[in-house]
Amino acid sequence: MPSTLQERLAQSLSRIRNPRTGADLFSTQQVRDIATTTTGRVRLTLLLGAQDDPALAKEVRQAVEQVQGVTDVELDVQAASAPSGRAGGGRTLPVMDQAPAPARPAAPTPKHYPNLGRIIAVSSGKGGVGKSTVAVNLAVALAATGARVGLMDADIYGPNLPRMMGVSGAPPVVKEKIMPLEAHGVKLISLGMMIEPDQPAIWRGPIVMKIINQFLQDVAWGTLDYLVVDMPPGTGDAQLSLVQATQVDGAIIVTTPQEVSVGDALRGVKMFQRVGVPVLGIVENMSWFECPHCGKPTALFGSGGGERLAKAVDLPLLGQVPLYPRVMEGGEAGTPIVTADASSSAAKALTAIASKIASLAGAARAG
Repeated sequence: MPSTLQERLAQSLSRIRNPRTGADLFSTQQVRDIATTTTGRVRLTLLLGAQDDPALAKEVRQAVEQVQGVTDVELDVQAASAPSGRAGGGRTLPVMDQAPAPARPAAPTPKHYPNLGRIIAVSSGKGGVGKSTVAVNLAVALAATGARVGLMDADIYGPNLPRMMGVSGAPPVVKEKIMPLEAHGVKLISLGMMIEPDQPAIWRGPIVMKIINQFLQDVAWGTLDYLVVDMPPGTGDAQLSLVQATQVDGAIIVTTPQEVSVGDALRGVKMFQRVGVPVLGIVENMSWFECPHCGKPTALFGSGGGERLAKAVDLPLLGQVPLYPRVMEGGEAGTPIVTADASSSAAKALTAIASKIASLAGAARAG
């Protein structure tokens, strides 16, 4: 028997054949955009041609309702000529709620959330530079000072913060509010808590905007001093959605020393500046490898890239974080380095960066 809900849905829908063509609805993509949640809610689209039997819609709904694990079904019936995305047999599109209307709305006016405190976006021009590691440790370091800190995982294409913070399970919902999980003194929300681990995150812009807004509006954050937002790499929908949804007090750009990373990070700086978000500074990660025996630094990925970028855009270099194996180990085990090994040079660098960010974010809001 298929082990996942998506596989069970695919098997059930493959048994339904269109009387007009004789082909099954799943392999021909007549049923597509199948979306599921960990609670068993299912949303899918059925494309009906002018000559198709409308009774197919009822048959599809009944078949999905009978699949083990399904708790709710929303079937969207569209004309076969309506656009529904790129082809891809039975691809899944995880959502938290109903998908937004296909019409593109006007850009919303950013909403102010005074209870969220200072909102700090941690971003990077490319993946693999340790952006999420920096975001997690900055949040934990800020919380260690007594600040009330939330950590929002807006990296919806790779929501890894639950693992890095050592939490698991779906967040409870109380009085229509999502209750964030808490670890290391930080409140955390992530899409990774709400979808199955093997479910691919295939997102369009309007859905990205919807998730960002839900994380801001529908999570019971309480009163925070800081909300640290871990962005996906690049300069895409998530970044624009965040700045359209709320006032962002500042952005941090994470890079590594090599020039290919610095070039991408420069685009990230320019993007935030263009949309009116102050960039607080540059964090250079993996600056050097520190020998565990003699302490001698070795620049494995070149040197000086973060400093050159900071000078080129007239921003401060907030700090350089050495490459330290326990940082990676802590991320896998859910023990951020600033608490797991506070005396290490990596932890000291991240703690110092957090202190600078607190000062700069306060100045940015006051200005």
